[in-house]
Amino acid sequence: MADSTTHPVGDNPFLKRAYALSSAADARDLYNEWALEYDKDLEAEEYAAPRLAAQALADAFDGDRRGEAARLRGLQILDAGCGTGLVGVELARFGAQTVTGLDISPGMLAVARGTGVYGALEQADLSAPRPIAKPDDFFDAVLCVGTLTRGHVGPQVVEEFVRVVKPGGCIVATVLDDIWESAGFSAEVERLRAAAAGASRIEVLRSEVVGLRSTTNVGGRLLVLRKV
Repeated sequence: MADSTTHPVGDNPFLKRAYALSSAADARDLYNEWALEYDKDLEAEEYAAPRLAAQALADAFDGDRRGEAARLRGLQILDAGCGTGLVGVELARFGAQTVTGLDISPGMLAVARGTGVYGALEQADLSAPRPIAKPDDFFDAVLCVGTLTRGHVGPQVVEEFVRVVKPGGCIVATVLDDIWESAGFSAEVERLRAAAAGASRIEVLRSEVVGLRSTTNVGGRLLVLRKV
């Protein structure tokens, strides 16, 4: 999601509330109320992050240069903070067939269910300890788009993503660039990169500033990490 300090939110009351969240309960209530208008509002904001993240994942896995519509076929993918399913729809364009979505809001999950692209949808609070109810090394990939932003989920969730990804698997995430350093995301990624062998350790494939809107090239940080 775009940030109000980088991209003004105008008169949209949902966007204003999103940038001022202070608890998981507030987030759940906001997104339940916003669910039916969310896609329309983000289209008006020219929100580009779902497309960028899905493309980044397809690029990371396309070692055999399969056709566009088959690049993610056969992968077990987690969409963490899936919202209404914007990321899932983009993943399906690259052939993804087995996508699990997690979100704190039942209202958002209901809209995501209507996309028809998720094999499973589950309610989860990503800010809680060990929020993903899956064993270690379960998924081929994890995506987290629009959730690592002001007032939402902090950097501790990155280690949880590493836990549930298979060795050699990828994590693709967008982080609001304004809080990349100040909220501790940069430090957490570096800690995991430098971890001892046998621990939750990553290789950083990409860490670059990108546009969260299609009309800009600033505002977000796109991360592509590989578990080693």
